Amino acid sequence: MKQKKGKGTQAEFVKWFGPLLEALRQLGGSGRPREASSRIAEDLNLSDETLEKATLKSGAPKFHNQVAWARQYLVWEGLIDSSKHGIWALTQKGLLTTLNEKESIEIFKKWVGIHQKARKNKTEADIVEEQEETEPDIFETSYKPDLLEILQKLTPAGFEQICSRLLRESGFENVTVTGRPKDGGIDGYGILEINPFVSFKVLFQCKKYQGTVGRKDIGDFRNAMIGRAEKGIITTTGSFSSDAIKEANREGAPKIELVDGTKLVEMFKKVELGMKQKIVYEVDLPFFEPFIEYLGKVVDNNTLP
Repeated sequence: MKQKKGKGTQAEFVKWFGPLLEALRQLGGSGRPREASSRIAEDLNLSDETLEKATLKSGAPKFHNQVAWARQYLVWEGLIDSSKHGIWALTQKGLLTTLNEKESIEIFKKWVGIHQKARKNKTEADIVEEQEETEPDIFETSYKPDLLEILQKLTPAGFEQICSRLLRESGFENVTVTGRPKDGGIDGYGILEINPFVSFKVLFQCKKYQGTVGRKDIGDFRNAMIGRAEKGIITTTGSFSSDAIKEANREGAPKIELVDGTKLVEMFKKVELGMKQKIVYEVDLPFFEPFIEYLGKVVDNNTLP
């Protein structure tokens, strides 16, 4: 638990600084956000309760959001590259750096202090609490509350229809929403053509969740697929438990593709379905680090030199 007041204020995500650097090293120096957080969970043998219990208002699990904030601090510290959209990559400095708890806390306090000097109306506790309850802007493939909140407000039938549209925009043909009750959770099907000679039928299921899809849901869907299609897709606005992911990829069973809220947002963005591209500029805080003491003096005196 983070402390809200006092000199010992510290965010929970600080504990992921070192493990994140190690996870990216194991991935060859770079990886996608969920690859990195999944590797941390595997390395530390984290329980499903830790990974899935607490969520943000958007429905995003706090664990993945905390790893994203750990990444943000390591970007500011120059240990992770900030230039690769959707990919987290270690810098040369990051490749050679390991962090213990004390070193992680020092990095955290350094950057909280810099934020505090640049935002005089915020206390250290305010900044920590604000970060722990929001998602870092730099988490390019994270859940995006604006889109997911809209999707979660759709009717179940509306969500099925928008998912079928997404499949069409992604190259599927003859997409049909069945909407039949007692059909093992199958909401529709489509045809995916690999080349002029090869195509196959794909069944899909749409889950308008804020929480976590479990292993049983995967098993039930696979059973409903038997004899009807070679491939299945489950799409959710929530997330999948680690057991659900293992079941979907179980050796010897038909593989089921899983699309969670993170991937769903990226797919909408890729085909620009209901999304408009917008250029956004954000402050490059490390650039201003050498001048931050001067900035603090200017703000304190409320004068210009």
